Amino acid sequence: MSVDLQPEPVRTGPEFVQYEVADRVATIWLNRPEVKNCVNWALLQQFGEALEQAERDPDVRVVLVRGRGHTFCAGADLKMLDADFLGTTNNSVEIAQVSARIWGRAFNLAKPTVAVVEGYAVAGGFELMISCDFAVVADDAQIGDYHIRRALFGGAGPIYRLPRYIGLRRTKELLLTGKLLSGRQCADWGLANVSAPAGELDAAVAEFVAPMTDKSAFTMRITKLAANRGLDGDTETLIALESMTCNVAHQSNDAREGVQAFLQKRDPMWTDS
Repeated sequence: MSVDLQPEPVRTGPEFVQYEVADRVATIWLNRPEVKNCVNWALLQQFGEALEQAERDPDVRVVLVRGRGHTFCAGADLKMLDADFLGTTNNSVEIAQVSARIWGRAFNLAKPTVAVVEGYAVAGGFELMISCDFAVVADDAQIGDYHIRRALFGGAGPIYRLPRYIGLRRTKELLLTGKLLSGRQCADWGLANVSAPAGELDAAVAEFVAPMTDKSAFTMRITKLAANRGLDGDTETLIALESMTCNVAHQSNDAREGVQAFLQKRDPMWTDS
C-alpha cells in the first residue's frame, strides 16, 4: 500500500514543527521531543512548509534548524517502518524520495541554512544536518549515519554529500560501521563548521550567523546557487558559471548600492530580494 503524501488543505493534529523569526533569523524547530524528534510523515510535510515560509519572508536572511528537547533528530520514526511496510518496494522508494526531496530543500533554499545540533543527529537526522549549508554543533553531540546498524540504507543524501565534505575513505568509515562522532570530532573532520560546549551553543550560533544577517539577500542567493552547482561541473564549466554569476551580481541594485555606500562611508541599504 502506498502512503498518500499529498498535503491537506488545512493542517490538523499536532504541531510537529514550529517556526519563529527574530532579528532576520528564522528558526525551524523539530517538535517531537518525547521521541528525540524522530521523523514521521506529518513532520516531513510541516518541515517543508516551514522552509517555504522562510524562503518567502523578505525579512529573513538566515534559517536555523533545531530540535526541541536538547536533541536534534534521531532519524525516522521506526514505528512507521515495520516489516510489512519496508517489504513493499513502492513504499520503500517513496520514503527515500520524499525525505531526499524535503531535506534537499534545505540544501537548495535561497537562503543559508544552519543545522544547530545538540544531543543526537543520527540516520535521517544526520542526513538533515548534512543537507543544511552549515552546522554548529555541541561538543558532546552524538552524530553519525547509523543506518547500517539496522540493516537500512540512508536514501536522503549521504552518498552524494558526504564524499564531498569528508572524502571517500571517511564516508565509507561512517556508512559501513555506523559509528557516532562527537560534535568536536565532526568539526575536526569537516562535517561541522563550529563546535562549542553545550552551555555556549546559543552564543556560538549567534556569532556564526551574525555576518550573514546584514548581507544582500539577492547576492547571497546567487552565490549559494553557484557554489552548489559547482559541486559537479568541470573546470571550464565552473569558470563560465562564475563569470555569469559575477555579471548577474554586478548588474543588481544591491551591487550599485554596496559600492556607493562604501564611497559615501555609510551602511548599505539593500533593496533586492
